[in-house]
Amino acid sequence: MILRARELRRYFGEFCALDGVSLEIREGEFVSVVGPNGAGKSTLINVLTGLLKPNAGRVFFKEREITGVGPVQLARMGMARSFQLVSIFPGLKVLEVLKVAVVSRVGKGGRLFASLERDREVTDLAAEVAELFGLAEKQNTLARHLPQGDKKLLDVASAFALHPEIILLDEPTSGVSTRDKNKVIEILVSASRRIGIKAIIQVEHDMDIVFGYSGRIVALHEGRVLADGAPEEIRANEEVVNTVIGRKDRAVSRRESRSC
Repeated sequence: MILRARELRRYFGEFCALDGVSLEIREGEFVSVVGPNGAGKSTLINVLTGLLKPNAGRVFFKEREITGVGPVQLARMGMARSFQLVSIFPGLKVLEVLKVAVVSRVGKGGRLFASLERDREVTDLAAEVAELFGLAEKQNTLARHLPQGDKKLLDVASAFALHPEIILLDEPTSGVSTRDKNKVIEILVSASRRIGIKAIIQVEHDMDIVFGYSGRIVALHEGRVLADGAPEEIRANEEVVNTVIGRKDRAVSRRESRSC
């Protein structure tokens, strides 16, 4: 078991975003987390990756408890997530964005900008990732000038630049055209195999992407696990299909009053 979560609870004031969520991720799995707006998907990713501390529950990575451990330390341990570095550093070039991730991976964060400019190891490692994600020809393009599909690729590539054992992605194809969505996921899957990533967890709204690429789907509703199974099991579950597809507005309207 590479990642385990036990009875996670997370509140925002009186609102209960996670209500006793338990999850196990094994090596070799591509898991999609789905659910209507307000179901707790992004909160779950944020708790698993240490951006948020749970009010209750525990998280284990390779049988080591990591509850509340921050994302920087987790990245060094082998867990990474996309951080939308394009939004954080829109004035950097593609290769420079990847260098930011590589610098943290190889332990040179104390001299970030010196490393970006002069460190050959950092440059070579960043160039390898750019090639892997089909961004080599655009490595000198400003990140903010990339098409939306390439921006998403760059966000994902920055997480892959950490060479993690497990990667967590929050809506890696949001805002991307249907054609580019498939491109992003195809490259993501190919890169994960070449780098040797052991597991992928993604939050994704596009059901075509979810059913087309996932080996397993976890459906959340009102902060709880509604279902957890193979795509064919989820597709055959009428309650899950109705909840994920047909009750988005209803879920949003309940957000203010839900409590654990």
